[in-house]
Amino acid sequence: MSGVVHSVNVSSGGVPKYPVDSANVSEEGVEGDFNRFRVEDRGGDPDRAVCIFSIERIESLKEEGHPIEVGSTGENITIRGVEWNSLKVGTVLEIGGASLELSEPCAPCSKIGRSFLERRFARIDHQQEFGWSRWLARVMREGAVSVGDSVDVVITGQN
Repeated sequence: MSGVVHSVNVSSGGVPKYPVDSANVSEEGVEGDFNRFRVEDRGGDPDRAVCIFSIERIESLKEEGHPIEVGSTGENITIRGVEWNSLKVGTVLEIGGASLELSEPCAPCSKIGRSFLERRFARIDHQQEFGWSRWLARVMREGAVSVGDSVDVVITGQN
């Protein structure tokens, strides 16, 4: 299964994240992006280095009437063409020059509430709405990621 990078998104803090043409991805996360989970004095969490979401899911949510946009839920990389329901912990994605391993579904929080009707951000909670969550990933191989890069699923993860 393969897809393509629709958008690379960064912010100096919080949401929304804004599109850039490309960025280097390291174990600390996406260059130019601030994420409180990666701050060293807070213990840093390499399992949360990168947040990934599906443009198809965003488009479907917009069709439901949600005011969601690319980057408004805090994802660093928005991809197209990957079967979202098939993703699970341990899945490895080769994205541009980087290799990312999915570590956990990204639990939604109130900071992304503006992206949803009546601030119902639980719409993308993995426990309540399987297959709609953003994914957090650890960086297995650092590298540049650009809009238009290929996304290849190389390992399908745990059951």
